Amino acid sequence: MKKLNVNSDRSYEILIDRGILNHCGEYIRPLMRGNKAMIISDTNVFPIYGGIVKSSLEAQGVEVYSHIFPAGEGSKSLSSISKMYSDLADSGFSRKDIIIALGGGVTGDMAGFAAATYQRGIDFVQIPTSLLAQVDSSVGAKTGVDISQGKNLVGAFWQPSAVLIDPDTLNTLSPHFFSDGMAEVIKYGCIKSKELFARLERENAADIIDEIIYDCVVIKRDVVQRDEHEAGERMLLNFGHTLGHSIEKAYSYTGITHGEAVGIGMVMMTNASESAGITQAGTAQRISSLLKKYSLPCCDSTPLKTITDGAFGDKKASGDSLNVVLIDKIGSSFTKKLRKDELYSFIKGGCKND
Repeated sequence: MKKLNVNSDRSYEILIDRGILNHCGEYIRPLMRGNKAMIISDTNVFPIYGGIVKSSLEAQGVEVYSHIFPAGEGSKSLSSISKMYSDLADSGFSRKDIIIALGGGVTGDMAGFAAATYQRGIDFVQIPTSLLAQVDSSVGAKTGVDISQGKNLVGAFWQPSAVLIDPDTLNTLSPHFFSDGMAEVIKYGCIKSKELFARLERENAADIIDEIIYDCVVIKRDVVQRDEHEAGERMLLNFGHTLGHSIEKAYSYTGITHGEAVGIGMVMMTNASESAGITQAGTAQRISSLLKKYSLPCCDSTPLKTITDGAFGDKKASGDSLNVVLIDKIGSSFTKKLRKDELYSFIKGGCKND
């Protein structure tokens, strides 16, 4: 088992071990101040893993409830959170009880937001079952939901009590959703680790996935500890996301996955910064080639104006300007502020999406 400590407002441990799901109750019970646990999961994940988690918790004397929502980004809404509140209240949950987020990024974001806001905050544990959630979204305390104007515009920072990562759960992921998570892995190589990026080029990620999960979590843990509330360095984790979120919005959050959109966003932004003489020549091509290796797209037919206009609905926008994340070379990243009237021309300089 690998353990990582996250030192933050509410410090916690990240445990990475194959098979940890089968005895998760042993790790969760000591964290509980009450005796009730609500497993929040979706219609894809709960039938596979819900019984395992429930049995492990019950073996520790925990009173277990469950809330299951329809799988998919379309459920990531305030109406879904309202239903979670109702189940928590109807089941008599207090501030001393706990929520278990069992699933991918959508589940973790929503369960975390419900935990942050129900009775002004109760404990929760992340058990991420997708690659994207294991390497990225389960760590760092960002929680939230989408609204019609944009992705993750309503949310809160709320640290989990623990993150339990079982790489064995990836065995039930479809190749499509394994690829989805690989976009975030590639992102970490782009912004912080040329060694990770080169290894992804050289080897097959599926063969070394335990090491990849650990490396990505270490990178994110270190960034989050230095900048818990995204005031500076943590913005770098949004590489590809500003345009990616806009592309997701253009698709009404269906028909394209988060990872696919982020990958496209990384290539668009890097093509633009290469054309502007900011990024080392050939970098965008390396990113594109790596995305293709892991069955991810690197371009999209959404009109460029639609993408750039949508970007200003993003959380990183401030008035008439937007902080975009760029890389000067693989493994080295920084932020650049662009005005609304600059973004379109900047992206157009290196992009064929028009």
